[in-house]
Amino acid sequence: MEEYQYKQVIVFRIDLKLSKGKIAAQAGHAAVSAAEETRKCHKAWWRAWKKEGQRKIALKVEDEEGLLKLERQAKALDLPYALIMDRGLTEIPPDTITCLGIGPAPAEKMNRLTSNLQLL
Repeated sequence: MEEYQYKQVIVFRIDLKLSKGKIAAQAGHAAVSAAEETRKCHKAWWRAWKKEGQRKIALKVEDEEGLLKLERQAKALDLPYALIMDRGLTEIPPDTITCLGIGPAPAEKMNRLTSNLQLL
């Protein structure tokens, strides 16, 4: 099988101890929002990612500080991203930052940013 050239990552804070359902909902928000950013700013990346099958990887960081650091790094690398804040209707307080969607973008560029992170 040919290796994917593009991918999207969704990075979660593990300190929040979210339920599986909440993680799934937040992942959906991050995937759609980050993909929309890519579609607007890097249409060729978005098209190639869609054609390849929309590869997504779920990763984790320890806390909000780790997530915000990753957001700054994504911005510095000119990667499209979306920081997700919850409305606070169920498990966590309003405006809690839950996850960060990055890309889709070229895999080698994404790896520079996320290769040191562990799978969720």
